[in-house]
Amino acid sequence: MTATSAAGNAQHARRARTGGPEDGSKLMEHIAGWAFVVVFAMLVTQIGLL
Repeated sequence: MTATSAAGNAQHARRARTGGPEDGSKLMEHIAGWAFVVVFAMLVTQIGLL
């Protein structure tokens, strides 16, 4: 590997993204997560598993 190709690979690695879009705010994700926890707890209580 030459220095030029190594520099090109480093630039490409910085630009490569995985995992979907980044929306910046995680507020809705946290609200949805806690809503799921509450609904799941109510379901477990109603079924009598607790």
